[in-house]
Amino acid sequence: MHRTPSGDRRQPLQKEARELARDARALQKAARAPTARLEAQRLQGEADAALAEAEALKLQARLEDLNVWQMEKVKQSRKGSKTYTYWMASWREDGKTHNVHLGSNRKMDAEAARRKAREMKAEALGIQGS
Repeated sequence: MHRTPSGDRRQPLQKEARELARDARALQKAARAPTARLEAQRLQGEADAALAEAEALKLQARLEDLNVWQMEKVKQSRKGSKTYTYWMASWREDGKTHNVHLGSNRKMDAEAARRKAREMKAEALGIQGS
Protein backbone atom coordinates (compact mmCIF):
# COMPACT_ATOMS: atom_id res chain seq x y z
CA MET A 1 0.00 0.00 0.00
CA HIS A 2 1.20 3.54 -0.72
CA ARG A 3 1.58 6.25 1.91
CA THR A 4 -1.70 7.97 2.73
CA PRO A 5 -2.67 10.47 5.45
CA SER A 6 -4.84 7.87 7.19
CA GLY A 7 -2.04 5.35 7.07
CA ASP A 8 0.32 7.88 8.65
CA ARG A 9 -2.18 8.45 11.50
CA ARG A 10 -2.70 4.71 11.90
CA GLN A 11 0.91 3.77 12.71
CA PRO A 12 1.24 5.78 15.96
CA LEU A 13 -2.16 4.48 17.09
CA GLN A 14 -1.03 0.91 16.63
CA LYS A 15 2.18 1.59 18.54
CA GLU A 16 0.23 3.21 21.38
CA ALA A 17 -2.18 0.25 21.50
CA ARG A 18 0.71 -2.22 21.73
CA GLU A 19 2.34 -0.23 24.54
CA LEU A 20 -0.91 0.08 26.51
CA ALA A 21 -1.63 -3.64 26.14
CA ARG A 22 1.90 -4.48 27.29
CA ASP A 23 1.55 -2.22 30.34
CA ALA A 24 -1.85 -3.74 31.14
CA ARG A 25 -0.43 -7.28 30.99
CA ALA A 26 2.48 -6.29 33.25
CA LEU A 27 0.09 -4.74 35.78
CA GLN A 28 -2.19 -7.77 35.65
CA LYS A 29 0.69 -10.15 36.41
CA ALA A 30 2.27 -8.07 39.16
CA ALA A 31 -0.85 -6.73 40.83
CA ARG A 32 -2.60 -8.28 43.76
CA ALA A 33 -4.47 -5.19 44.88
CA PRO A 34 -7.95 -4.56 43.38
CA THR A 35 -6.99 -1.00 42.38
CA ALA A 36 -4.12 -2.32 40.28
CA ARG A 37 -6.47 -4.75 38.54
CA LEU A 38 -8.86 -1.90 37.78
CA GLU A 39 -5.97 0.13 36.37
CA ALA A 40 -4.94 -2.84 34.22
CA GLN A 41 -8.50 -3.17 32.92
CA ARG A 42 -8.62 0.56 32.15
CA LEU A 43 -5.34 0.35 30.23
CA GLN A 44 -6.58 -2.68 28.31
CA GLY A 45 -9.77 -0.77 27.42
CA GLU A 46 -7.72 2.14 26.10
CA ALA A 47 -5.57 -0.28 24.10
CA ASP A 48 -8.66 -1.89 22.58
CA ALA A 49 -10.10 1.52 21.66
CA ALA A 50 -6.85 2.63 20.01
CA LEU A 51 -6.66 -0.65 18.10
CA ALA A 52 -10.26 -0.28 16.88
CA GLU A 53 -9.54 3.26 15.68
CA ALA A 54 -6.41 2.02 13.88
CA GLU A 55 -8.47 -0.68 12.16
CA ALA A 56 -11.00 1.93 10.98
CA LEU A 57 -8.12 4.02 9.65
CA LYS A 58 -6.86 0.97 7.74
CA LEU A 59 -10.06 0.93 5.67
CA GLN A 60 -9.81 4.68 5.14
CA ALA A 61 -6.18 4.36 4.03
CA ARG A 62 -7.17 1.62 1.63
CA LEU A 63 -9.76 3.94 0.05
CA GLU A 64 -7.24 6.78 -0.21
CA ASP A 65 -4.71 4.56 -1.97
CA LEU A 66 -5.66 5.23 -5.57
CA ASN A 67 -4.17 7.05 -8.51
CA VAL A 68 -6.16 9.57 -10.59
CA TRP A 69 -4.74 10.91 -13.86
CA GLN A 70 -5.71 12.47 -17.20
CA MET A 71 -5.64 10.35 -20.33
CA GLU A 72 -5.30 11.87 -23.78
CA LYS A 73 -6.82 10.23 -26.83
CA VAL A 74 -5.99 11.53 -30.32
CA LYS A 75 -8.52 10.71 -33.03
CA GLN A 76 -7.67 11.05 -36.69
CA SER A 77 -10.20 11.96 -39.35
CA ARG A 78 -10.17 13.37 -42.86
CA LYS A 79 -10.51 16.87 -41.43
CA GLY A 80 -7.51 16.46 -39.12
CA SER A 81 -6.76 15.21 -35.63
CA LYS A 82 -8.61 16.04 -32.45
CA THR A 83 -7.37 15.44 -28.90
CA TYR A 84 -9.79 14.36 -26.17
CA THR A 85 -8.83 14.28 -22.50
CA TYR A 86 -10.60 12.37 -19.77
CA TRP A 87 -10.05 11.27 -16.18
CA MET A 88 -8.88 7.76 -15.30
CA ALA A 89 -8.26 6.09 -11.94
CA SER A 90 -6.41 2.96 -10.95
CA TRP A 91 -6.06 0.87 -7.82
CA ARG A 92 -4.97 -2.62 -6.89
CA GLU A 93 -7.51 -5.22 -5.89
CA ASP A 94 -6.74 -8.92 -5.38
CA GLY A 95 -3.30 -8.54 -6.95
CA LYS A 96 -4.66 -6.93 -10.12
CA THR A 97 -4.62 -3.32 -11.27
CA HIS A 98 -8.06 -1.89 -12.06
CA ASN A 99 -8.18 1.02 -14.48
CA VAL A 100 -11.50 2.90 -14.47
CA HIS A 101 -12.80 5.64 -16.77
CA LEU A 102 -14.22 8.50 -14.68
CA GLY A 103 -15.43 11.03 -17.23
CA SER A 104 -14.55 13.95 -19.45
CA ASN A 105 -11.97 16.50 -18.42
CA ARG A 106 -14.35 19.26 -19.48
CA LYS A 107 -17.19 18.07 -17.25
CA MET A 108 -15.34 17.58 -13.94
CA ASP A 109 -12.31 18.94 -12.14
CA ALA A 110 -9.58 16.97 -10.34
CA GLU A 111 -11.34 16.96 -6.95
CA ALA A 112 -14.62 15.70 -8.43
CA ALA A 113 -12.72 12.97 -10.28
CA ARG A 114 -10.95 11.93 -7.07
CA ARG A 115 -14.25 11.86 -5.17
CA LYS A 116 -15.91 9.74 -7.88
CA ALA A 117 -12.93 7.37 -7.94
CA ARG A 118 -13.11 6.94 -4.15
CA GLU A 119 -16.81 6.12 -4.38
CA MET A 120 -16.19 3.60 -7.16
CA LYS A 121 -13.37 1.95 -5.21
CA ALA A 122 -15.51 1.75 -2.07
CA GLU A 123 -18.25 0.07 -4.08
CA ALA A 124 -15.77 -2.34 -5.69
CA LEU A 125 -14.24 -3.26 -2.31
CA GLY A 126 -17.64 -3.52 -0.59
CA ILE A 127 -16.82 -0.78 1.94
CA GLN A 128 -19.73 1.28 3.24
CA GLY A 129 -19.30 5.07 3.14
CA SER A 130 -16.37 6.97 1.73
